[in-house]
Amino acid sequence: MQNWDDVIQSEKEKEYFLNLEIFLDRRGKTTKIYPSKDKIFNAFKLCKYENLKVVILGQDPYHSFGQAQGLAFSTPSNIKNPPSMLNILKEIKDDIGSVVCEDGDLTSWATQGVLLINSVLTVEDGSPASHKNIGWEIFTNSIITHISENFSDIVFLLWGTPAIKKSVLIDKTKHYILTAPHPSPLSSYRGFFGCKHFSKTNLFLTNRGKQKIIW
Repeated sequence: MQNWDDVIQSEKEKEYFLNLEIFLDRRGKTTKIYPSKDKIFNAFKLCKYENLKVVILGQDPYHSFGQAQGLAFSTPSNIKNPPSMLNILKEIKDDIGSVVCEDGDLTSWATQGVLLINSVLTVEDGSPASHKNIGWEIFTNSIITHISENFSDIVFLLWGTPAIKKSVLIDKTKHYILTAPHPSPLSSYRGFFGCKHFSKTNLFLTNRGKQKIIW
């Protein structure tokens, strides 16, 4: 049976990824890169391959010290919730009435089968989108394509334009795709608020005989 390690390793052997690693090593000598190297693939460590039910796709990691932990939108519990996380919590409360991740640490989502990844998996300190177009988009395209081809009845929550663009990689006859603007303050009022993605996800999962997510 396949697992995330196999999937990721096959990507690491490709030329684009070797160039990506060279870039990260070089930049890492002169600037801070988030998340730390040991947490870049944290989403795959915490969301077991065989448990996958939901994919939440964002843009790139938080770019301030201590925030990024390798899970899209998530921060360690001791860190003040960033604006995007506050907006996610607000939508959950408005949608289903309660939320268990008030502290912004979404580890419990990951262990329930939610793969929390960004289109780009690293960023430089204080510089959003600084690692755009260095190869991460190829990697996440491969991950999305693999999931589309090898799983069925996965819920894809695509938040923000870079994430929504990946919908072309997903077999809509096998999976459930929900899209919304990014939950950042710049775009949340354009349709993230009121999207009801959390209740819609759980309704789909229960209709397929799967355990719903405790958001």
